[in-house]
Amino acid sequence: MTEISRQAIVATAMAWLGTPYRHQASLKGVGCDCLGLVRGVWRELYGDEPEAMPAYTADWAEARGVDTLAEAAGRHMPPVPLDEARTGDLLLFRWRTGLPAKHAAILIAPDSFLHAHDGASVATAALSPWWRRRAAFTFRFPGVTD
Repeated sequence: MTEISRQAIVATAMAWLGTPYRHQASLKGVGCDCLGLVRGVWRELYGDEPEAMPAYTADWAEARGVDTLAEAAGRHMPPVPLDEARTGDLLLFRWRTGLPAKHAAILIAPDSFLHAHDGASVATAALSPWWRRRAAFTFRFPGVTD
């Protein structure tokens, strides 16, 4: 297993800053969505993605009613309790209680994260109370060292 530092995860993720939002894309500087950002960071750190990504619509999580994103993350990354999230961890958010998580971000500091969202480019955001209430899952990239 490759050992990866938290600083390497953050540096790799921050290199995507400003990448335009493009649904289902995952190309640094060209376009990505929130999942594409995480997939691209994974490729830069580990090589090939661990599984093929099927096509998905903007409402895929609500339409299926299952936590597909969290299930996929759990197949390749160890889960972490939300209150133990640290820099370099993957955060998954749900928009409302009872809905599946469908937004992904990478924690870049104890109080901020990097994400891609529709209508904008990859950007940082404060982990404000609004976002904290919507945090549903945290996963650690494999082989993380402190």
